[in-house]
Amino acid sequence: MSKTENHRIYAIGDVHGCLEPLQEIQARIADDLLANPHEKPLVIYLGDYMDRGPENRAVLENLIAAKTAELPARFLFGNHDNYVSLFLDNPTGMHGRKLHWLHPRMGGDKTLESYGVLNATEESTVVARDLFEAAMPDAHRTFLNKCELSIHIGGYFFAHAGVRPDVALAEQTFDDLIWIREPFLSSTEDFGAIVVHGHTPVRSVENRGNRIAVDTGAVFGGKLSCLILEDNGQWLLEAGGRVDCPVTP
Repeated sequence: MSKTENHRIYAIGDVHGCLEPLQEIQARIADDLLANPHEKPLVIYLGDYMDRGPENRAVLENLIAAKTAELPARFLFGNHDNYVSLFLDNPTGMHGRKLHWLHPRMGGDKTLESYGVLNATEESTVVARDLFEAAMPDAHRTFLNKCELSIHIGGYFFAHAGVRPDVALAEQTFDDLIWIREPFLSSTEDFGAIVVHGHTPVRSVENRGNRIAVDTGAVFGGKLSCLILEDNGQWLLEAGGRVDCPVTP
């Protein structure tokens, strides 16, 4: 039986406002499909389209176009994508986290800058929110709010951050799907499907057998990675084409 339900899946890691790497990956996918046509291709974006990088608005415009393009695509919801509505609805709130969205480590200021809202700080949240709300097209907020929390196809389960061990895939919580790190990352158990995720940056794609980490830190000077899954095959889509993605200890 096909582990991908006869799809060829291209899973793309965290974009974080990095438009050029995104466009490059999309071009590689187009080239791969030309060289190796397939009847059921599907692109899955693993979330965190927003924050830290410089071109968040342009990234959303790209993804909205990709959603209606001929090549089927699905979009996961990341923790940074969640901050947009949280901030618009309650700009002064911490939303259960240690750092405010406009703290430099979170990178919300970069998202606001891409919409023309400059010099936003934790001391100017209400003013920044009003300017952001006026500048952000309704279609952008709607796109983010309609992103999926998880996607289960055959032997693979796609989620932005991961899953909580010992909890059935169908019963995972909102918070875990977009935020979890431990005990997920160190778990060696069978989750019921191979979990493909982003959220926690790694130097290169990590295939642990029970999970595959695809966020290779594009916004931190790394690269944007794309994993190809087809039946029982697993590859990375590099600049020169496909390379194997073996399980690593």
